[in-house]
Amino acid sequence: LKCCWIDPGDTDGLELPTYETEQSAGMDIRLAIHDDVTLQPGDIELLPTNLSFSIPDGFEIQVRPRSGMAVKHGITLINSPGTIDADYRGEVKIGLINHGKLPYTFKRGDRAAQLIFAPVVKARLELVTHLDETKRGTGGFGHTGVSS
Repeated sequence: LKCCWIDPGDTDGLELPTYETEQSAGMDIRLAIHDDVTLQPGDIELLPTNLSFSIPDGFEIQVRPRSGMAVKHGITLINSPGTIDADYRGEVKIGLINHGKLPYTFKRGDRAAQLIFAPVVKARLELVTHLDETKRGTGGFGHTGVSS
């Protein structure tokens, strides 16, 4: 997976995304902000990483929240998971929201999200006049696992 710095002269305090453990599924990506950014409860910010990627055809990068930030502080992604398509070459930015009760401050180089490199399977839609029957049928939103 190829990546490059958007501004190679502005990498102080940054590092490439890394897997924090041998069996981590996601790589932590860091923020390339110059000044601290404080998210008040309910605030949404789109923050830079100074990175772009060349993703092979047939793959995507999913941007997901970091679980510790979500559970401890209520910080998550506004669109989760976010998708970086194989043909996108712009800067990856992280859309964060503070669902917590207290302000949260980000500093340059803070790990803000995780990236999952994944294959993409494309569907070929076939229009039919009706669908096959299932036990669940049209029951949705809480209908799985309900005993009669």
